[in-house]
Amino acid sequence: MGLEDAGDLVLHIILTKTGPENTARVACVSKSLKLSASEESLWSIFCSIDLNITTPIDPHGDSAPSFKRAYGLWRESFRMYPWNLVKRVRCCWDNLKLWLSLNFPEANATLRKGVSEEELEEVETVLKVKLPLPTRLLYRFVDGQETSFANSLGGSLGIIGGYSVYSHEVNVYLLPLKEVIKETKETMRHIGFSSRSNLIVVAVSAASSMKIFFLDSTNGQLYTATSTRQMLPCVPESLVRSVHDVDGDQQQDAMLLWLEEHARRLQTGVIKVRKQDNIKSISLFPEVPPLCSVAVTNGVQVRASSVFIPEIANLRQEPPAYWYAYSVRMSLIPEGCFLNGIHHSSCQLYWRHWVIRADDAVIDTVNGEAVIGKYPLLQAGEEEFVYESCSNFPTTTGSIEGSFTFVPRSLKDPKGSQFEVKVEEFPLKLPDYIF
Repeated sequence: MGLEDAGDLVLHIILTKTGPENTARVACVSKSLKLSASEESLWSIFCSIDLNITTPIDPHGDSAPSFKRAYGLWRESFRMYPWNLVKRVRCCWDNLKLWLSLNFPEANATLRKGVSEEELEEVETVLKVKLPLPTRLLYRFVDGQETSFANSLGGSLGIIGGYSVYSHEVNVYLLPLKEVIKETKETMRHIGFSSRSNLIVVAVSAASSMKIFFLDSTNGQLYTATSTRQMLPCVPESLVRSVHDVDGDQQQDAMLLWLEEHARRLQTGVIKVRKQDNIKSISLFPEVPPLCSVAVTNGVQVRASSVFIPEIANLRQEPPAYWYAYSVRMSLIPEGCFLNGIHHSSCQLYWRHWVIRADDAVIDTVNGEAVIGKYPLLQAGEEEFVYESCSNFPTTTGSIEGSFTFVPRSLKDPKGSQFEVKVEEFPLKLPDYIF
């Protein structure tokens, strides 16, 4: 039995499975098959699967007369790129935009519309580089962030996010192409790189701290610099392949991999939006195990995790200094703390004790009153008390664990003996992906 002899439902199922390219070929066989291969319901499925669009629109967001026409316009607009790569980049941005729209609409509003091929060529001409295809596609869909918005509210709207330790504040946003040119020229001149360098600046910290991400237009790797201008890869080298070394549907570069991994961490809750002093931002401190430790002692919960700080690291000195920021979040569960058969609705921190290891060897112990000069009073069911500090290590792998000493009720009015609250060991490790 030929395709023309199949029933409408069977034919629809077959064409759905064959995909848009083969469906277009089937349409050339006969008039009856052309009619079946042109059904709107069929092309709406292809548009949904390949482009995640539920209404017929073109790449500019304008209405198209049909799903079939919309699909054709998309293919025509991106004809110079492997289609599987187009779908992958589109999926990456869709995932990021969806998460941002649900969790951080203020940052989502800073994303700019994509650029044209002409605008990409202008950047390449001015900076004398050739951008990897995946990077070009990333900018075709989204031209970074509107910097005037991203820098508002103290520079907290960067979609990559950041951290703060004492006066050191970081919040990273993606540059639009116009800022890529400006920042690249200024940065290269400032750090003394050759004007013929293949590095371009694609992301920076909106806050005062100097954190910059460089894309190598030759090998597609993404780098960030240490305090001594040593370039650290932000994506595992084993994953980054030159666009000339792989087939069309396998083309990759670090910037795309970097954003895909960032989207995965946001979607799975590894990192989240944090609100502090009524300002929201994406915090890079991990929120779930194993990167975040969790312990509950007598009703006091302590969560702790760390972030590598490349911009203040010094890997040229001997021994090297790998710097990490760490965040400790403590709270009292709604039931309060339970000591010697008595419930207390509050307790207050008095003392801290840390054991710090590098490569499993203890390199320091810390004992002292308070944390960053504060004695947090925890109330049952209230929000976490959060504090950040930092430490440097001579190795790429370390850990911190310890305990806090609390008194039931408060230091001014204690209602029982002091008790220890455990801080489970949490890792400080040079990460595979640096954000």
